[in-house]
Amino acid sequence: MKEKLQPWIKKLQPLLEKLKSTLHFFTNEKTVKNARITYKVTWNLLLLFLTVVILGGAFATGVGAGYFASLVKDEPVLSYNSMKKDIYDYTESSDLFFSNNVYLGKMRSDLDREEVKLDQVSNNLTNAIISTEDEYFYQHHGVVPKAVLRALYQEVTNSSVQSGGSTLTQQLIKNQILTDEVSFQRKANEILLALRLEKFFSKKEILEAYINVSTFGRNSSGRNIAGVQAAAKGIFGKNAKDLTLPEAAFIAGLPQSPFGYTPFTKEGKLKDNLGPGISRMKTVLKRMYDNGYINKTEYAQASSYDIKKDFITAGESDNPIEKYPWLTIEIEKRAIDVLTTVLAQNDGISENDLKKDDNLNNKYKTLANHALHQNGYEIHTTIDKGIFDAMQQTKDNYPYYGPDQSQEKIDPETGEKKTVMEPVEVGAILIENKTGKIISFVGGRDYNKQQLNHATSATRQNGSTMKPLLVYGPAIEMGKVAPGTPLPDVELHLDPANPSKAWPNNYDKTYNGLVAARYALAISYNVPAVKLYTDILSYRPAKYLEKMGFTSLTKSDYTSPATAIGSLTKGVTVEENTNAFTTFANEGKFIDAYMIDKIVDKHGKVIYQHEVQPVDVFTPQTAYLTLDMMRDVIKYGTASGINNRLKFTADWAGKTGTGFEYWDSWLVASNPNVTFGIWTGYDTPKSLNTPGMAYYNRTYYLWADLMNSAYDINPDLIDPKDSFTMPDGIIKQSYCAVSGLLPSAACTKAGMVVSDYFNQKYVPTQVDDSLIEGNYVQIGYKKYLALDSTPSDFAQKGFILNPDFIARIAGPNFKNYSQLIPKRMQWGNIIVPDAKMVDNGKRPDKVNLTVSGNTLSWSPSAENDVIGYRVYKSGGGPVTKEASISSGSSIAYPASNGTYYVTVVDIAGNESEPSNLVEVGGTTPP
Repeated sequence: MKEKLQPWIKKLQPLLEKLKSTLHFFTNEKTVKNARITYKVTWNLLLLFLTVVILGGAFATGVGAGYFASLVKDEPVLSYNSMKKDIYDYTESSDLFFSNNVYLGKMRSDLDREEVKLDQVSNNLTNAIISTEDEYFYQHHGVVPKAVLRALYQEVTNSSVQSGGSTLTQQLIKNQILTDEVSFQRKANEILLALRLEKFFSKKEILEAYINVSTFGRNSSGRNIAGVQAAAKGIFGKNAKDLTLPEAAFIAGLPQSPFGYTPFTKEGKLKDNLGPGISRMKTVLKRMYDNGYINKTEYAQASSYDIKKDFITAGESDNPIEKYPWLTIEIEKRAIDVLTTVLAQNDGISENDLKKDDNLNNKYKTLANHALHQNGYEIHTTIDKGIFDAMQQTKDNYPYYGPDQSQEKIDPETGEKKTVMEPVEVGAILIENKTGKIISFVGGRDYNKQQLNHATSATRQNGSTMKPLLVYGPAIEMGKVAPGTPLPDVELHLDPANPSKAWPNNYDKTYNGLVAARYALAISYNVPAVKLYTDILSYRPAKYLEKMGFTSLTKSDYTSPATAIGSLTKGVTVEENTNAFTTFANEGKFIDAYMIDKIVDKHGKVIYQHEVQPVDVFTPQTAYLTLDMMRDVIKYGTASGINNRLKFTADWAGKTGTGFEYWDSWLVASNPNVTFGIWTGYDTPKSLNTPGMAYYNRTYYLWADLMNSAYDINPDLIDPKDSFTMPDGIIKQSYCAVSGLLPSAACTKAGMVVSDYFNQKYVPTQVDDSLIEGNYVQIGYKKYLALDSTPSDFAQKGFILNPDFIARIAGPNFKNYSQLIPKRMQWGNIIVPDAKMVDNGKRPDKVNLTVSGNTLSWSPSAENDVIGYRVYKSGGGPVTKEASISSGSSIAYPASNGTYYVTVVDIAGNESEPSNLVEVGGTTPP
């Protein structure tokens, strides 16, 4: 073994000698001394360097901290409550609802936002947001230190300040408390507030606020959206909790460049180039994979998914202004009015205070407008979606509106005149009687052509629909009339501005004599209504209109007789006119119609709930009697045509109306459940009386078609099984149809006794004095009451209208008595005296008698009290009276052979001396 190792030992010998020599160098005294000196120097230098570094770092840190403190020294220290208010005070669009909690859409707003709780958001979406915007969200305390150092370096080196790298907490601070200003001071304040926010709020609260604050581009209607719920609905048509992984990644990528990555244009169209948004989606997915939120398979599948097919069709989002323009705007207007009162009352200001002070009212209206568009309310309405949709479809498909007519208009931009074609417009509204709920309405033909809401905002003359509201209802209430009360439909002069003019006139320019109030309303005669109105005008019946919700009355409307037939200075809306009719259906109580049922804030608190507040207008007896009269309008009157048009039968009571010169056409009718009113006309008033179907039938048929469409949706509401209930205090009573008083013997013999309903309080107690059973004389076509001494050979038996009664019913100046007798069989045996004939107190002068052949003739007497002539014959025997001929008849008598003379007879029975004698068939005697 030794022999084998010997060659290796020999080879290593030189190396061992060198090692020995080296060891000697490090161990000799000189080397050891030098090494000791070198170590001490090196150590001291190292200590000096470390000291300098530590002191410099401390100095730099102090300088940086001092500089940071100087930047944030003016930033107020926010309390928890203050920060909470700021963080959660973000604009949120209000949601609109049909009745029964059926969603309608969002209120008009520049920015759509819908608050959502974190547990109502897909985990994929929250994970995607954290991976993309703040991967250390759950580890940091509001800021990431390296980002702070980077910002410090950028400021010290004067390099450009970058906004990237902010945590979700910092982004929330920037969006809700600070501004978008790019400066280190703003960044310093942001850092300070982020640290403070993390101290007060949990990660869940911060993340929930962030997902509701961030902007996400546009929805499919082109409107700006904020918050993940609005983004999910507006882009994919679903709730945030239902998003798939690719959809969640797409939305999470939007905040970096909301309008660059959004798939929709501001016009609501799908972009031609969707590449940037899809590329960003894939970046988000990669970060989710890198951070372990999804596995490799999920990442691959989501990255290759065709997200374009998930985008909803352009314009498909819940933008109610597009599908329901009139409704959306009407809800907004009414909600502002409601909130104006609510906000004022919260500050101790009453509704009356607002009405008295325009500045105060404008202040709270502005606050209400802002609150409505920013506070995320739920606005619940009374509108039935099914009925509303059905009515719009019926309105659009109706073929009988009548022709468009040309109209010159001034172009507001150029000032030039231009001719446009105006269509017949329509406004209609359906109101539930007992609650005042507006169930549905029709605002017009085409919102894109005319935005005016003809149901709620347009004011027009209401024509004869005014009669039950202003004339018959109040007159019944005052006890001045009952359904059977006779009224004069004769030529009257009731225009105070032109007393010589015959006014008012009926639509057919004829007169119909004495007619019952019931019949006058059913056939819509104007003269009886105006006459009755002038009789009660001193009682200011327009005060009843105030109680029934009329808001546009002027001073002249209270005094003008023309108001009785709907000639209003400003007019009335379809809503107000229809709403007033519900008073009769509600037993005389007016219930104001409403559309806003309740308003709920975003925390679920009901801040407004409508309360029904009935107003006493008429007694139940008046309401029922007026309703019963209006039933006849539907049964046989001016609206009888709807009976064959309706597909159901109900207890209807209503009234038609036509405006001045056929400008407006109306029908309002009630059944025990609902009242429905309709108006048609041109926006620029012009005659509806055009060729083709009668204008009133066009209106009435549309009314019926709209009611049929509502019936198809809710037959129980539209077609109640019950009828209007007659209240206590109403009795059926017989009376004389001529006067409305208790029947007299003369009235009974004349066959003029009828019966109708009365308010028991105002049943007639006087006996009829309108008819006189006795004698009259007729001169030509005129009839005069006979005196007791009037000879019987000139008097006739009959039933005569008492002149005193005529003066009472038609006025003391009325002379055309014959107009009082209706052209109806029942009145055939009633005679109207044209005047009282007055005896002049003397014997009539005699006349001169002539003969031609066998015909006797004489000149008529010029005296006013002469009623006729007697023809006498003497032929050698006793004188005989051959004939009694009334004045006004032919003054001639065919005689036989003999001697004749004639005498003149007056109303008192006085007879003149005999005329000269004439001979027929022989020589005239001396």
